[in-house]
Amino acid sequence: MLNYIWAGMLLVGILYALFTGNMEAVSNACLDYAESAVTLCITMAGAMALWVGLMEIAGQAGMIEKFTAKLQPFISFLFPDVPKDHPARGYIATNIVANILGLGWACTPAGLKAMEELAKLEKERGTSGYKEAERAGGGREASDAMCAFLILNISSLQLIPVNMIVYRTKYGSANPSGIILPAILATCFSTLAGILYIKMKYGRKI
Repeated sequence: MLNYIWAGMLLVGILYALFTGNMEAVSNACLDYAESAVTLCITMAGAMALWVGLMEIAGQAGMIEKFTAKLQPFISFLFPDVPKDHPARGYIATNIVANILGLGWACTPAGLKAMEELAKLEKERGTSGYKEAERAGGGREASDAMCAFLILNISSLQLIPVNMIVYRTKYGSANPSGIILPAILATCFSTLAGILYIKMKYGRKI
C-alpha cells in the first residue's frame, strides 16, 4: 500500500511540474537530493557504527545482560503466556534495550528473531487460530503475544533519539540535541498508551 501511495505522490508531483512549466526545477531537485541521500546514508552509517559499537562494548561488559535481567518482570507483565526460559524473552529484552537507546536499526534483528520465536511458540502450542490459518492457505495468524510485542516495538520508548540527532546535525540545526527531552516525553506517552492498550485488549486472554 505504501508503495502505491509514494508512487502516486511522485506521479502527481511530476504531472503538476509538467503542466506548470517547472520540470527543470524537478530535474535539478532530483539530482541535488540524490547526492544528499548518498551523503546522508554515509553520515548515518558512521553514527550507527559508533552507537552499535558502544552497545557491543556494553554487551561484552555485561551491562546489556544485567539490563535484560531487570526487564524480565516487565516482560512477564506484558507477556505472561511466554515461558520464563523461552528464547523469545531474551530477544524481546534486547529489542527494548536497543529501542531505549535509540538504535532503531540495531533493534530490528532482535525484533525479527523475537517474532520468529513467538511464532514457533504458537506453532508448538497448536492453537486453533494457528491451525485454521494454516489450513486456509499456509498463512499464520498472529498470536496475542506477537501483537503485543509489535505494539510495544512501535511505541518505542527512547532516551537517546540517535537518528533524529544525526538528521538535525546533518541539516544544520543550531541545537541538534534539543530534541532529546521532547522525544523522551513523546515516547513515554506513546509507550504508556501502548501498554494500556495491550492490557485492556489482551489482558484477559494472555
